[in-house]
Amino acid sequence: MTLTLSIDVARWREHQQAVVRQFPGLVPVCKGNGYGLGQLRIAQEAKRLGAGVIAVGTVREAAEIQHVFDGDIMVLTPGPAPDGVVLPSHRVLTTVATVTAARELAGARTVVKLRSAMRRHGITEQDLPALRGAMKHLRCEGFSLHFPINRPRPYRPETEAADWVDRLEAAGLPVRTLFVSHLSADELSWLRHRHPGTDFRLRTGTRLWLGGRDVTEYRSTVLEVRPVAAGERFGTAQERAGSKGHLVVVAGGTSHGIGLRAPQVLRGLRPRLRHLAGAIRAATDRHLSPFVHAGERRPFAEPPHPHESVLFLPDDLSPPVSGDTLLAQVRYTTTRADRIVERTP
Repeated sequence: MTLTLSIDVARWREHQQAVVRQFPGLVPVCKGNGYGLGQLRIAQEAKRLGAGVIAVGTVREAAEIQHVFDGDIMVLTPGPAPDGVVLPSHRVLTTVATVTAARELAGARTVVKLRSAMRRHGITEQDLPALRGAMKHLRCEGFSLHFPINRPRPYRPETEAADWVDRLEAAGLPVRTLFVSHLSADELSWLRHRHPGTDFRLRTGTRLWLGGRDVTEYRSTVLEVRPVAAGERFGTAQERAGSKGHLVVVAGGTSHGIGLRAPQVLRGLRPRLRHLAGAIRAATDRHLSPFVHAGERRPFAEPPHPHESVLFLPDDLSPPVSGDTLLAQVRYTTTRADRIVERTP
């Protein structure tokens, strides 16, 4: 009874090496659920890659990873460690996003976050005079910028980064290192040409861990298959089957992240039409599951349970049998596998 994530390790590591070659000085991001692969697993992979520093989301994640990664750990969420969390201060880079925090963290190793077009955390241009005084007591390891993924014209994140370097230098704050995210190799090359005295280092997780095509996949074990007649009641809500078919019970439920969705920003006609079609299916109690059979995602027969889901297959489809596996098209950053296995081509 498992939701399994399988990894073609040889190809996965080939992809990692290709990304590292493309982005010298890359900082692997090891946050959240470890991009579905597990935080400890990717921290170990980062160590194998020879990374001198990794980035995590919170201080609690840093506390967990410190035992498997012996380099520096950058905490992306601003703020000091809460009570009860013990961190190796000589290895942790704390993110500073306000002048007040810069004053309070005197002596600590820090990265100063700058306000980008994201408008989420960060020092503003108006803060620079006060920041200059506060930084006299900081062990500043560099500055950082977090850029949006979408690029509405005429916005260019590399231009925003270059402008920030100019502002900082004009304020008497030379930028030896600038950590950035969501930039391409060409954008980084443009920045290095514009500011050759600054070391631009890309932080990335998705591109590094999930960028390889078909290198990883989730599969769910089929636990049980039962025929159901039209009008027959089933499940916890005792709904009636709309037609003759099969109920297929598969591993993977809400505790794995199955059936949980985050709000989406819809751009363009096609995504809106797909969303509308999904809303119409939902209004008729036909919610698509992530589980694929006969080349298509199949609908939930009822809302997923904590550890398993029930699918409905129409009578004209040959059902799987117990012990088969179904591909699960899930969002890796919100899914937790029961096990991770290595596979060979």
